[in-house]
Amino acid sequence: MKFILGKKLEMTRIWKGDEVIAVTRVQAGPCPVVQVKTKTKDGYEAVQIGFGEKKEKNIKKPQKGHLNKLKIKNEKLKTDLRYLREFRGGENLEVGNIIDVTTFAEGDKIKVTGISKGKGFQGVVKRHGFHGQDKTHGHKDQNRMPGSIGATDPQRVFKGTRMGGHMGSEQITTKNLEIAGVDNENNVLLIKGSVPGAKNGLVMISGEGELKISEPLITESEPQNNTESTEAAEVAEA
Repeated sequence: MKFILGKKLEMTRIWKGDEVIAVTRVQAGPCPVVQVKTKTKDGYEAVQIGFGEKKEKNIKKPQKGHLNKLKIKNEKLKTDLRYLREFRGGENLEVGNIIDVTTFAEGDKIKVTGISKGKGFQGVVKRHGFHGQDKTHGHKDQNRMPGSIGATDPQRVFKGTRMGGHMGSEQITTKNLEIAGVDNENNVLLIKGSVPGAKNGLVMISGEGELKISEPLITESEPQNNTESTEAAEVAEA
């Protein structure tokens, strides 16, 4: 399974031949791997990745210590990450690996998870789609009222009764979406259709397929290989 974190930007439309397709632009990645959880140590297998930027003064000390593991692997990696999220799988990943939009391709089927827009306190007509009451026969100002909420015998309101209340701000997952285009230079995914959440909201994108790592983990052996290649080049020139 492949996955990535992103930020919802806006909706627009693109042309595919003579067809106009409505798409959502998502700023996705690059996302460094912060932690790899194993079944023996943590009880389940998962990968924690980070996304976004945050002022260093607003990062708490425990989180700083957690993110400093990235600098141990690679000093060039940023540790001022705003979001940390987990995905199941990713057994072959290591701390410090980078995931970006190159792991996705046009035509991939994905699912997107985000927090829906908050709509405050709403009545039953908007929240649950109630029909409301008739406008005649003495109803007066009862047009959008819920009506009876149950029998009088139990002397209570049953749990789960659809009533007015807080609407929105819930985790929503939209499945069977499609990648309509990939902008590798700007790290932008064009997703066909609408994506849950408001602008600049965090979204979790996942789909079937092989996960690609854009930048390999820097090890101590790489500089040695570079010196060997330079020495070979000098010998060839001589």
